[in-house]
Amino acid sequence: MAYRPISCVFYDELEARATLRQPCAIHYRPDATGAAATHHGVIAALFIREKVEYLRCADGFELRLDWLTGVDDKELSAYC
Repeated sequence: MAYRPISCVFYDELEARATLRQPCAIHYRPDATGAAATHHGVIAALFIREKVEYLRCADGFELRLDWLTGVDDKELSAYC
């Protein structure tokens, strides 16, 4: 599945949460047909691996940013 970058504005939202080490609910769909899921954690890093952007939580959870649907009460679609 080809990577689709997320909105720069929403990326800034993720960076702010990582900087502040705020616990948050990370809402995502692991693929186009997958059911919605949520991970609760602290975003520790945003990084690129093989031209794909990811976030990593302090507990080791990693997520492709194009699978992200929202964080807490902020939906990614509102920023696209």
